Amino acid sequence: MIIVPGVASINLSKRLAQIINAKIANVEYKIFPDGESYVRIVDNIEDDVVIVNTTYPNQDKRIIELFLLIDNLKDLGAKKIKVVVPYIAYARQDRRFREGEAISINTILKLIEKIGADEFITVDIHKEYSLNTIKIKTRNLNAIEVIADYLKNINFNNPYVLAPDKGALERAKKLGEIMKCEYGYFEKYRDRISGAIKIEEVDIDFKNRDVIIVDDVISTGGTIAITAKIVKEKGARRVIATCTHALLVKDALEKIKSAGVDEIIATDTVENEFSKITVAPLIARELC
Repeated sequence: MIIVPGVASINLSKRLAQIINAKIANVEYKIFPDGESYVRIVDNIEDDVVIVNTTYPNQDKRIIELFLLIDNLKDLGAKKIKVVVPYIAYARQDRRFREGEAISINTILKLIEKIGADEFITVDIHKEYSLNTIKIKTRNLNAIEVIADYLKNINFNNPYVLAPDKGALERAKKLGEIMKCEYGYFEKYRDRISGAIKIEEVDIDFKNRDVIIVDDVISTGGTIAITAKIVKEKGARRVIATCTHALLVKDALEKIKSAGVDEIIATDTVENEFSKITVAPLIARELC
Protein backbone atom coordinates (compact mmCIF):
# COMPACT_ATOMS: atom_id res chain seq x y z
CA MET A 1 0.00 0.00 0.00
CA ILE A 2 1.31 3.45 -0.97
CA ILE A 3 0.20 6.72 0.63
CA VAL A 4 -0.28 9.56 -1.86
CA PRO A 5 -0.27 12.81 0.14
CA GLY A 6 -2.39 15.77 -0.87
CA VAL A 7 -0.75 19.16 -0.48
CA ALA A 8 -3.09 20.07 2.42
CA SER A 9 -2.52 16.80 4.34
CA ILE A 10 1.24 16.34 4.29
CA ASN A 11 1.67 15.93 8.06
CA LEU A 12 -1.33 13.65 8.46
CA SER A 13 -0.08 11.50 5.57
CA LYS A 14 3.30 11.09 7.28
CA ARG A 15 1.67 10.11 10.59
CA LEU A 16 -0.55 7.60 8.82
CA ALA A 17 2.33 6.09 6.82
CA GLN A 18 4.35 5.66 10.00
CA ILE A 19 1.53 3.81 11.77
CA ILE A 20 0.80 1.37 8.93
CA ASN A 21 4.43 1.18 7.75
CA ALA A 22 3.59 2.34 4.23
CA LYS A 23 5.64 4.11 1.59
CA ILE A 24 4.82 7.74 0.78
CA ALA A 25 4.66 8.54 -2.93
CA ASN A 26 6.67 11.40 -4.33
CA VAL A 27 4.15 13.94 -5.65
CA GLU A 28 4.98 17.24 -7.32
CA TYR A 29 2.56 20.14 -6.95
CA LYS A 30 2.70 23.64 -8.34
CA ILE A 31 0.43 26.51 -9.34
CA PHE A 32 0.59 27.98 -12.85
CA PRO A 33 0.67 31.79 -13.21
CA ASP A 34 -3.03 31.80 -14.08
CA GLY A 35 -3.89 29.94 -10.86
CA GLU A 36 -4.42 26.46 -12.31
CA SER A 37 -3.13 23.44 -10.37
CA TYR A 38 -0.42 21.07 -11.60
CA VAL A 39 -0.03 17.55 -10.19
CA ARG A 40 2.66 15.00 -11.10
CA ILE A 41 3.16 11.53 -9.62
CA VAL A 42 6.92 11.04 -9.75
CA ASP A 43 7.01 7.35 -8.71
CA ASN A 44 5.81 4.36 -10.71
CA ILE A 45 2.43 3.36 -9.29
CA GLU A 46 1.15 -0.16 -9.88
CA ASP A 47 -0.03 -1.11 -6.38
CA ASP A 48 -3.00 -0.21 -4.18
CA VAL A 49 -2.88 3.45 -3.20
CA VAL A 50 -4.41 5.61 -0.48
CA ILE A 51 -4.90 9.27 -1.35
CA VAL A 52 -5.01 11.52 1.71
CA ASN A 53 -6.20 14.99 0.78
CA THR A 54 -8.31 17.24 2.95
CA THR A 55 -10.37 19.93 1.25
CA TYR A 56 -9.69 23.05 3.31
CA PRO A 57 -8.44 25.74 3.10
CA ASN A 58 -9.19 26.81 -0.47
CA GLN A 59 -11.92 24.20 -0.94
CA ASP A 60 -12.29 24.47 -4.70
CA LYS A 61 -8.55 24.14 -5.34
CA ARG A 62 -8.18 21.19 -2.94
CA ILE A 63 -11.11 19.42 -4.61
CA ILE A 64 -9.67 19.95 -8.10
CA GLU A 65 -6.32 18.58 -6.88
CA LEU A 66 -8.15 15.56 -5.47
CA PHE A 67 -9.85 14.94 -8.82
CA LEU A 68 -6.52 15.23 -10.63
CA LEU A 69 -4.88 12.77 -8.23
CA ILE A 70 -7.63 10.15 -8.58
CA ASP A 71 -7.81 10.32 -12.37
CA ASN A 72 -4.04 10.43 -12.83
CA LEU A 73 -3.42 7.45 -10.54
CA LYS A 74 -6.10 5.46 -12.35
CA ASP A 75 -4.50 6.30 -15.68
CA LEU A 76 -1.01 5.41 -14.37
CA GLY A 77 -2.11 1.91 -13.41
CA ALA A 78 -2.99 1.96 -9.72
CA LYS A 79 -4.80 -1.28 -8.88
CA LYS A 80 -7.13 0.06 -6.21
CA ILE A 81 -7.65 3.66 -5.11
CA LYS A 82 -8.83 4.41 -1.59
CA VAL A 83 -9.64 8.08 -1.16
CA VAL A 84 -9.32 9.53 2.34
CA VAL A 85 -10.75 13.03 2.67
CA PRO A 86 -10.41 13.94 6.37
CA TYR A 87 -12.56 17.04 5.92
CA ILE A 88 -14.95 16.95 2.98
CA ALA A 89 -16.00 20.42 1.86
CA TYR A 90 -19.57 21.31 0.83
CA ALA A 91 -20.97 18.71 3.26
CA ARG A 92 -23.23 21.20 5.03
CA GLN A 93 -25.22 21.72 1.82
CA ASP A 94 -26.66 18.21 2.15
CA ARG A 95 -30.25 19.01 1.10
CA ARG A 96 -32.33 21.76 -0.46
CA PHE A 97 -33.02 24.25 2.29
CA ARG A 98 -34.58 26.58 -0.31
CA GLU A 99 -36.17 25.67 -3.61
CA GLY A 100 -33.74 25.33 -6.51
CA GLU A 101 -30.55 24.96 -4.45
CA ALA A 102 -27.81 22.58 -5.56
CA ILE A 103 -27.17 19.69 -3.16
CA SER A 104 -23.46 20.37 -3.29
CA ILE A 105 -22.10 17.40 -1.33
CA ASN A 106 -23.93 14.97 -3.63
CA THR A 107 -22.22 16.52 -6.66
CA ILE A 108 -18.75 16.25 -5.07
CA LEU A 109 -19.25 12.63 -4.02
CA LYS A 110 -20.61 11.58 -7.42
CA LEU A 111 -17.56 13.05 -9.12
CA ILE A 112 -15.16 11.28 -6.73
CA GLU A 113 -16.84 7.98 -7.59
CA LYS A 114 -17.07 8.57 -11.36
CA ILE A 115 -13.44 9.68 -11.71
CA GLY A 116 -12.20 6.38 -10.32
CA ALA A 117 -12.25 6.03 -6.53
CA ASP A 118 -12.82 2.46 -5.33
CA GLU A 119 -13.39 3.40 -1.69
CA PHE A 120 -14.10 6.63 0.14
CA ILE A 121 -13.25 7.41 3.78
CA THR A 122 -13.94 10.65 5.62
CA VAL A 123 -14.10 11.88 9.21
CA ASP A 124 -17.23 13.31 10.84
CA ILE A 125 -19.08 14.24 7.67
CA HIS A 126 -21.88 16.66 8.48
CA LYS A 127 -24.65 14.16 7.72
CA GLU A 128 -23.73 10.51 7.23
CA TYR A 129 -26.69 9.89 4.94
CA SER A 130 -24.88 11.95 2.28
CA LEU A 131 -22.66 8.92 1.66
CA ASN A 132 -25.69 7.01 0.35
CA THR A 133 -25.34 9.13 -2.80
CA ILE A 134 -22.58 6.86 -4.13
CA LYS A 135 -22.31 3.09 -4.60
CA ILE A 136 -18.65 2.47 -3.79
CA LYS A 137 -17.65 1.39 -0.28
CA THR A 138 -17.75 4.36 2.09
CA ARG A 139 -16.84 4.91 5.74
CA ASN A 140 -17.46 7.85 8.04
CA LEU A 141 -15.07 7.80 11.01
CA ASN A 142 -16.03 9.32 14.36
CA ALA A 143 -13.29 11.44 15.94
CA ILE A 144 -14.84 11.59 19.41
CA GLU A 145 -12.69 8.68 20.59
CA VAL A 146 -9.36 10.41 19.86
CA ILE A 147 -10.71 13.74 21.13
CA ALA A 148 -11.74 12.09 24.40
CA ASP A 149 -8.35 10.38 24.76
CA TYR A 150 -6.68 13.78 24.50
CA LEU A 151 -9.06 15.58 26.88
CA LYS A 152 -8.80 12.86 29.53
CA ASN A 153 -5.21 13.98 30.13
CA ILE A 154 -6.29 17.52 31.03
CA ASN A 155 -7.11 18.40 34.64
CA PHE A 156 -10.66 19.81 34.53
CA ASN A 157 -12.67 21.22 37.41
CA ASN A 158 -16.10 19.53 37.58
CA PRO A 159 -16.35 19.48 33.75
CA TYR A 160 -19.56 19.82 31.75
CA VAL A 161 -19.71 18.82 28.08
CA LEU A 162 -22.02 21.12 26.14
CA ALA A 163 -23.39 20.82 22.62
CA PRO A 164 -24.14 24.26 21.14
CA ASP A 165 -27.22 22.81 19.42
CA LYS A 166 -29.33 19.66 19.47
CA GLY A 167 -27.60 18.36 16.35
CA ALA A 168 -24.36 18.00 18.32
CA LEU A 169 -26.02 16.34 21.33
CA GLU A 170 -24.98 12.79 20.36
CA ARG A 171 -21.39 14.01 20.10
CA ALA A 172 -21.61 15.63 23.55
CA LYS A 173 -23.23 12.52 24.99
CA LYS A 174 -20.43 10.24 23.75
CA LEU A 175 -17.75 12.59 25.01
CA GLY A 176 -19.48 13.02 28.36
CA GLU A 177 -19.86 9.28 28.81
CA ILE A 178 -16.21 8.59 28.01
CA MET A 179 -15.06 11.39 30.33
CA LYS A 180 -17.65 10.36 32.94
CA CYS A 181 -19.12 13.82 33.33
CA GLU A 182 -22.42 15.63 32.77
CA TYR A 183 -23.48 16.73 29.32
CA GLY A 184 -26.29 18.68 27.68
CA TYR A 185 -27.16 21.07 24.88
CA PHE A 186 -28.49 24.49 23.94
CA GLU A 187 -31.04 24.93 21.17
CA LYS A 188 -29.94 26.86 18.08
CA TYR A 189 -32.03 28.55 15.42
CA ARG A 190 -30.49 29.87 12.19
CA ASP A 191 -32.12 32.15 9.62
CA ARG A 192 -31.64 30.32 6.30
CA ILE A 193 -31.36 33.59 4.34
CA SER A 194 -29.38 35.93 6.61
CA GLY A 195 -27.47 33.23 8.51
CA ALA A 196 -28.27 34.96 11.83
CA ILE A 197 -28.05 32.64 14.85
CA LYS A 198 -30.23 32.60 17.95
CA ILE A 199 -29.39 30.40 20.94
CA GLU A 200 -32.04 29.28 23.40
CA GLU A 201 -30.21 28.37 26.59
CA VAL A 202 -31.11 25.62 29.06
CA ASP A 203 -31.14 26.07 32.83
CA ILE A 204 -27.80 24.50 33.80
CA ASP A 205 -25.53 25.43 36.70
CA PHE A 206 -22.12 26.31 35.23
CA LYS A 207 -20.73 28.20 38.24
CA ASN A 208 -17.01 27.50 38.79
CA ARG A 209 -17.11 24.63 36.29
CA ASP A 210 -14.98 23.96 33.24
CA VAL A 211 -17.22 23.80 30.19
CA ILE A 212 -16.20 21.84 27.09
CA ILE A 213 -18.18 23.02 24.07
CA VAL A 214 -18.06 20.31 21.41
CA ASP A 215 -19.10 20.40 17.76
CA ASP A 216 -18.10 18.81 14.47
CA VAL A 217 -17.04 22.05 12.72
CA ILE A 218 -16.03 25.51 13.89
CA SER A 219 -16.40 27.75 10.85
CA THR A 220 -17.29 31.41 11.42
CA GLY A 221 -17.27 30.87 15.18
CA GLY A 222 -20.66 32.49 15.68
CA THR A 223 -22.32 29.55 17.42
CA ILE A 224 -19.33 28.86 19.67
CA ALA A 225 -19.02 32.57 20.58
CA ILE A 226 -22.67 32.93 21.58
CA THR A 227 -22.56 29.71 23.58
CA ALA A 228 -19.31 30.66 25.34
CA LYS A 229 -20.64 34.09 26.25
CA ILE A 230 -23.72 32.55 27.87
CA VAL A 231 -21.80 30.01 29.97
CA LYS A 232 -19.23 32.60 31.06
CA GLU A 233 -22.06 34.90 32.17
CA LYS A 234 -23.44 31.94 34.12
CA GLY A 235 -20.16 31.65 36.04
CA ALA A 236 -18.12 29.09 34.09
CA ARG A 237 -14.51 29.02 35.29
CA ARG A 238 -12.98 27.99 31.98
CA VAL A 239 -14.34 27.35 28.47
CA ILE A 240 -12.71 24.93 26.04
CA ALA A 241 -13.97 24.74 22.45
CA THR A 242 -13.22 21.42 20.79
CA CYS A 243 -14.12 20.14 17.36
CA THR A 244 -13.04 17.79 14.61
CA HIS A 245 -12.69 20.40 11.86
CA ALA A 246 -11.35 23.86 12.81
CA LEU A 247 -11.95 26.02 9.73
CA LEU A 248 -11.89 29.34 11.62
CA VAL A 249 -13.04 31.53 8.75
CA LYS A 250 -12.12 35.24 8.62
CA ASP A 251 -12.39 36.77 12.13
CA ALA A 252 -13.64 33.58 13.80
CA LEU A 253 -10.64 33.28 16.12
CA GLU A 254 -10.97 36.85 17.39
CA LYS A 255 -14.73 36.40 17.83
CA ILE A 256 -14.31 33.18 19.81
CA LYS A 257 -11.59 34.52 22.09
CA SER A 258 -13.44 37.76 22.81
CA ALA A 259 -16.48 35.70 23.83
CA GLY A 260 -14.46 34.05 26.58
CA VAL A 261 -13.13 30.82 25.06
CA ASP A 262 -9.86 29.99 26.79
CA GLU A 263 -8.60 27.30 24.42
CA ILE A 264 -9.43 25.74 21.06
CA ILE A 265 -8.60 22.07 20.54
CA ALA A 266 -9.10 20.41 17.15
CA THR A 267 -7.89 17.49 15.08
CA ASP A 268 -5.58 17.44 12.06
CA THR A 269 -8.37 16.85 9.54
CA VAL A 270 -7.59 20.51 8.85
CA GLU A 271 -3.98 21.27 9.65
CA ASN A 272 -3.42 24.48 11.65
CA GLU A 273 -2.07 25.65 15.00
CA PHE A 274 -5.06 24.14 16.84
CA SER A 275 -4.58 20.63 15.39
CA LYS A 276 -3.48 19.08 18.68
CA ILE A 277 -5.14 15.70 18.03
CA THR A 278 -4.38 13.38 15.13
CA VAL A 279 -6.97 11.21 13.40
CA ALA A 280 -4.23 9.03 11.89
CA PRO A 281 -4.95 6.10 14.25
CA LEU A 282 -8.62 6.10 13.22
CA ILE A 283 -7.75 6.03 9.53
CA ALA A 284 -5.02 3.41 10.06
CA ARG A 285 -7.46 1.11 11.82
CA GLU A 286 -9.83 1.36 8.85
CA LEU A 287 -7.10 0.65 6.31
CA CYS A 288 -5.56 -2.33 8.06
